[in-house]
Amino acid sequence: MKSLKVVFFGTPEFAKTALDAIHQSQHEVVGVVTVADKASGRGQKINQSAVKIYAVENNLTVLQPEKLRNPEFLEEIKSLNADVFVVVAFRMMPKILFEMPKLGTFNLHASLLPDYRGAAPINYAVINGEEKTGATTFFINEKIDEGNILLQEEIEILPDENAGSLHDRLMEMGAQLIVKTLDGLSENSITEKPQPHVEHPKNAFKIFKEDTRIDFSKTSKEVHQFILGMSPYPAAFTTLKIGEEEKGLKIYLGKFENSHHGKTPGTFEISKNEFKIFTKDGIYFPLELQLEGKKRMNVKDFLNGFRNFDEIKMA
Repeated sequence: MKSLKVVFFGTPEFAKTALDAIHQSQHEVVGVVTVADKASGRGQKINQSAVKIYAVENNLTVLQPEKLRNPEFLEEIKSLNADVFVVVAFRMMPKILFEMPKLGTFNLHASLLPDYRGAAPINYAVINGEEKTGATTFFINEKIDEGNILLQEEIEILPDENAGSLHDRLMEMGAQLIVKTLDGLSENSITEKPQPHVEHPKNAFKIFKEDTRIDFSKTSKEVHQFILGMSPYPAAFTTLKIGEEEKGLKIYLGKFENSHHGKTPGTFEISKNEFKIFTKDGIYFPLELQLEGKKRMNVKDFLNGFRNFDEIKMA
């Protein structure tokens, strides 16, 4: 099997695991492209991406272009003479870049394409109560997540699994799928195939703050899956009014029961021993939560922090 020269594009921890798998394989990482370092926080500390930290620790060539069409960057990356580009959790790439290597540019996506195209496939697979998902490697083209499929692998979503746990399992599986894809391209043993046409594919649009609010007018099961799908990040929330002050309440974990209660969905009962929120068809019991300005805690510690439960209302 021929060793391929690879330029890797990526930023977060999910991508770092893939980069490590390639670096540990027989293929050669000749360059790593990641985001520019950014200053953040009160002290304006310079933060580097997980991919850059790994690349520097392993003496890999690092490129951090502000713009992917920059002529100097394009010349520099062309000089690396890569056989293939691999992309994991990176930004949109211009055609002049993804068409550069002779074997093309492929991406790893954490879903079974064509379902869950978009920025948050893991979250939405859990939110929608899917029993399985997976990872796909596919050639990049000018449309988002619509290129020809190279390899796919399924994974079962476990009962009550949250997005964080599924993320970590897909991260490991996806890294190995990338190596399998590189091996197949090296041996010319992979036949790319167009994505099947689906009339109404399931989407995984980018999640914004307003998308994370819990809708307790839905069924208990839907509320439960929504909270799991947002946990631990970006975290589902509701709002409490404590006295005259409104505070956000993130819920990371809970349980539910179906029951006929006659209560208005979204109302709740809270006491020293129990916190229950009424849904369309039952009750949701938060188990791990975080009140704005406080640390994450279990429900027992949360309830112990209040003296007067009468002053707490759902905002």
